[in-house]
Amino acid sequence: MLASKCEVRRVFHKLRSLSLENFHEHFKGIFDGHGQVPTKGLLATQRFALGAIFVYQLALLYRFEHHLDLCIGLKAFLKSA
Repeated sequence: MLASKCEVRRVFHKLRSLSLENFHEHFKGIFDGHGQVPTKGLLATQRFALGAIFVYQLALLYRFEHHLDLCIGLKAFLKSA
């Protein structure tokens, strides 16, 4: 019984890791986050990241409410705004 719980935990951890890695890559691609952020200092960097997440969520909400594809063209959509 204990071995099955450990196995289930391992499977869920693997799925979570894969989904988070995909999201992080998607998010970095949209906001050009593969290099250095254009801020200096921890607080400014935290604000930049929080602002990026807020804008991302607003864009997804807008696209959902207007029955648009949530992922395709999202980067161009954000750049045009």
